[in-house]
Amino acid sequence: MRTLVIGASTRKERYSYKAIQKLRKLNLDVCALGLNKGEIMDVKIQTKPINFKKIHTVSIYLKPLNQFQYLNYIIKLSPKRVIFNPGSENQILMNKLEEKKISCENSCSLVLLSTNQY
Repeated sequence: MRTLVIGASTRKERYSYKAIQKLRKLNLDVCALGLNKGEIMDVKIQTKPINFKKIHTVSIYLKPLNQFQYLNYIIKLSPKRVIFNPGSENQILMNKLEEKKISCENSCSLVLLSTNQY
C-alpha cells in the first residue's frame, strides 16, 4: 500500500515528519511532497507534483487554503482514499474528491497507524 504525504516537512516536530517515519518503520511505501527538499529516513521530499504510480492513500498535512492547488493532481493520481489530518479538514475538497469516487476521511494517520486501522 503506497502513501503520498502532502505537506511533508523535515522538521522533526511536525506530524507529517512523524507520519512518514511511522509508515517507513512499518515497511510501507511512502512518497512525499513538501515546500522544501529534504529526506526523512529513505524518503525524498519532492517540491513539485510528480506522477507517482499506484498511490493508495494520500495523507494531507496542509491548511485548507493551501490544498486547492493539488485538487486536480490528487484526482489524476486516482488514490483509493484521502486522509485529511487534524487541521487540514476541508469539506469542499472532500466533496469534489468523492464526486470522483475517491474515499475521504477526517482522521489522523498517526492514530490509524498506531491502532492498526490504516
